[in-house]
Amino acid sequence: MFTSNPFADLANVIPQSAMQAYIILMILLVFGGTVIDMIHKKSAKFFFANAEKAKLNAKREVSGGEKVSLAVSTLTNEVLTSGEFSNPKRRISHLFTMYGFIIFVITTVMQIWASPLAADATPTATLWWHIGAAMLCFGGYWFWFFIRVDVAAEGRAWYDLVKADLFILSLLATCTFALLWSFNRGGNMGWLFFALFILSSTILFGGVLWSKFAHMFFKPAAAFQKKITKADGSRENLPATYDLTDPKVHALFPDIPEYMGKNPENMGLGIKRESPNHY
Repeated sequence: MFTSNPFADLANVIPQSAMQAYIILMILLVFGGTVIDMIHKKSAKFFFANAEKAKLNAKREVSGGEKVSLAVSTLTNEVLTSGEFSNPKRRISHLFTMYGFIIFVITTVMQIWASPLAADATPTATLWWHIGAAMLCFGGYWFWFFIRVDVAAEGRAWYDLVKADLFILSLLATCTFALLWSFNRGGNMGWLFFALFILSSTILFGGVLWSKFAHMFFKPAAAFQKKITKADGSRENLPATYDLTDPKVHALFPDIPEYMGKNPENMGLGIKRESPNHY
């Protein structure tokens, strides 16, 4: 079952060309929704305006080689390994969800574009299709039930839904119903799960404008620009990070030793000392 292409059985009812047309339509919906989202929220306009403002406040010029190095750093840290997450559980959950989604989408295309479209034509792709869906479900449900920030920090129940939850819920529904459909092929429940699979995937890719889907494309660019502002000294007009025990910093800011002493004590973890479980 794990190596038998479920879309091959589906081809007896739905033509392969129709399945391919659906995939192309979903790609167009993602592209169009992302563009409309950028226009509506003016995120691209803000991004470029902020970049120009940073150039005016730059204290040094970043060389081309340094920009390449920062781009590689962004790719390896923020994109490939989700290094921006300081919480290891949140990071692992995100990685399972992200790579599960990538594997699931790629293998879906491989199976639907297989020639010929036969049950045994793409055993490796089909196996990874199931693995990718399972990875996404593991990371996604872990996030939804145990990690969600608003639930932990604001005392909200897991079933309190807002518009921002559209992305993760439709994502989880897509892979959950895909697995249930694959495991129940041929029966009435199989067709029900397939219909729910198509419905949830349509909401996922067609609802980009109302979900957090588009931020996946903008986030790496924003992370790269942030590294540039640190490198050129503009720092997005934020003050530099100082070592409060450094005598040079004391000379620059005399009020530090006056009010905090010459060796300011470590203030500790603060709100990070314990999890917000007081509700």
